[in-house]
Amino acid sequence: MSTQDIVAKLWNLCNVLRDDGVTYHQYVTELTYLLFLKMAEETDTETDRKTGKERIPAGYRWADLKHYNDADRLEEYKKQLIHLGTHGSRITRMIFTNATSVIRKPKTLTTLITEIDKLDWYDAKKEGLGDLYEGLLKKNADEKKSGAGQYFTPRVLIDVIVRLMQPQLGDRICDPAAGTGGFLISAHQYLDDNNDILGLNEKAYERYQHDTFYGMELVPDTHRLAMMNLMLHNLAVDDENAGILFGDTLSSEGTVLKPSTLVLSNPPFGTKQGGGGPTREDLLHYTSNKQLAFLHVIYHRLLANGGRAAIVLPDNVLFEGGIGKTIRRDLMDKCNLHTILRLPTGIFYAQGVKTNVLFFSKPKDPTKDTGNTQNVWVYDLRTNMPQFGKRTLLTQQHFDDFIACFGNKADGSAKRKQHDDNERWRCFSRDEIAQKDDSLDLSWIKDESSVDAADLPAPELLAAEAMGELTEALRELDGLMRALGAEDEAVAQRELVAETLGMNLVP
Repeated sequence: MSTQDIVAKLWNLCNVLRDDGVTYHQYVTELTYLLFLKMAEETDTETDRKTGKERIPAGYRWADLKHYNDADRLEEYKKQLIHLGTHGSRITRMIFTNATSVIRKPKTLTTLITEIDKLDWYDAKKEGLGDLYEGLLKKNADEKKSGAGQYFTPRVLIDVIVRLMQPQLGDRICDPAAGTGGFLISAHQYLDDNNDILGLNEKAYERYQHDTFYGMELVPDTHRLAMMNLMLHNLAVDDENAGILFGDTLSSEGTVLKPSTLVLSNPPFGTKQGGGGPTREDLLHYTSNKQLAFLHVIYHRLLANGGRAAIVLPDNVLFEGGIGKTIRRDLMDKCNLHTILRLPTGIFYAQGVKTNVLFFSKPKDPTKDTGNTQNVWVYDLRTNMPQFGKRTLLTQQHFDDFIACFGNKADGSAKRKQHDDNERWRCFSRDEIAQKDDSLDLSWIKDESSVDAADLPAPELLAAEAMGELTEALRELDGLMRALGAEDEAVAQRELVAETLGMNLVP
């Protein structure tokens, strides 16, 4: 049985919860509790084999949950959730912190446990439990769409960004808006594919596990999913100082994240919850715009001499005035903003959201904090592209030309050139951008779906056409009111409209 088959079976179990009025997101969270207990049993990690310490306390494990009779199981399960929130390993406590069950019927819980037990866990472990869980998160993202400024980054885009940024052993990699951990997981897989991680000496392996991957997530349920995701990909989430921390990066909590050599992130869209700017005290520019605030935090905390970043940001960051322009100027002074990728619409789970990826790097000389951006290369993958979504899927092939144009240097230092036959790839000098009032909303390809003003009829003809449509609409409304027996009201309204517009409306 393939991972895809197991994911489909697990996802179909959400039908069991429909009668309890459970949402998809609630279902995945509930499933996380149960899968954590089941997977710990399957992988024999209920106790730390190295230290002998209990990761999941005896009496509160999968076997114990199965042992209860059907009538008592739901009540005991709810007690189990509370207990695990304060006992066991760090990962156990973090996953079950403030955990509550949305299940209301004992029979529902019994059905879930029985069906989970039936799955082919041998094949699941062989193919990778992390991939299984990633599949569930993707299913949840597809169904959940967006909410409260949360957007889920397509995995193909994450993998392309990571490939271009080329994570290295020795990097400290951070996502200050980690979500379910997609960027960190992809970076880990890239490093694992290109290095012999298990063959590292003890000191290097210790550093890889405990001083490589960092992040922070503000939403409790999302943080729970992220911790589970990292654990299933064999990252050291039991370490108190590594992994994805729970907190607000834009507050003083965010200062615990160490300065990084590589930042990969898709910050939340919108304004800061409750209004106002970031409350952390180590920034120069403050704004309630979340994306601008995250951008400032990222380049401010990015280390020189190899520090590089790739950030997904909406269009308003490129052209917003006031503090937005100040932050863009500061970014281009302190960093080399070498590439902007204009992404297609429809790839996030809110139609019409226009986004970009900003690629930038810090200079090797930490004292050089002005004039670091000389040229900005822009690739337009948006204009005259399909509307991506469930019917038209975004694939690696859509990025192949951009990857070739980007070159093989993560800091954008590869020799680039503009091709006459490739209208999507263009270079803008810093002087040209200054002439545009430091706007980075750089587009040049004619949109084939747009209407040329030169082809429009004369204004008086357009106005006459609009007046005719308005008159006809009023006639139809007048007839409707008469048909409904409101003739007197129709006459009064017609006279009022006629007086206001100076029109002769014939009954």
